[in-house]
Amino acid sequence: MKTVLSVNINKVALLRNSREGNFPNLLQYALDCEEFGADGITVHPRPDERHIRYNDIPVLKEHISTELNVEGNPIPSFMKLVLDNQPAQCTLVPDDPSQLTSDHGWDTLKHKSFLKDICNQLRENGIRSSIFLDPDPHMFEHCADIGVDRIELYTGHYAIDFKKDMDLGFIELSKHAEVARLAGSAGIEVNAGHDLNMMNLKPYKEALPTLKEVSIGHALTIDALYFGLKNVISMYKNILK
Repeated sequence: MKTVLSVNINKVALLRNSREGNFPNLLQYALDCEEFGADGITVHPRPDERHIRYNDIPVLKEHISTELNVEGNPIPSFMKLVLDNQPAQCTLVPDDPSQLTSDHGWDTLKHKSFLKDICNQLRENGIRSSIFLDPDPHMFEHCADIGVDRIELYTGHYAIDFKKDMDLGFIELSKHAEVARLAGSAGIEVNAGHDLNMMNLKPYKEALPTLKEVSIGHALTIDALYFGLKNVISMYKNILK
């Protein structure tokens, strides 16, 4: 099965925000990613707008031709942003406003009613829903009741373990493969993201053959400093083959 690459452009927005003006131009960067082969663009606006700003979303939605994936905690202002702009996919992430980066998935039992309501809103507006999830079968078992279209498996622990010791990485990877198997049986598609890179992506893809999408930003942006954006997107796409 083809696994598509969605490029997260948060780090480029962070660089832009470090100075006044619009350099680098976020929209042009997104369009270049598409031209070089990216299958989608991912953004994760946070309430403090420290990287992606809320007013970036309508501009991106108007101009990009691939899928736009908007991630975030579904607080009222975020949901208004999403429903007003109708991205192809909305990924629900349980971020605290002060978090530096996403570091865990949802407690789907505790938040089942809330997530079900949000997914219903997205479905009514023609937006594919995805929820950020740890590779825990007990957390997955509530996803069918929630009515989510996809899950996005949090790969942060896998990336840490893989870097420390490849055997540890494969132990963690087996948890992801099991949840992906359960998802397939339930008719729920699987995405993945967080700290995936050129070293750990290939074994991840091989272990999850039905993987639909990966969103990669931090590592891809750093790799582009060395190899160039066009080359790097091709390199990641080749790994996903």
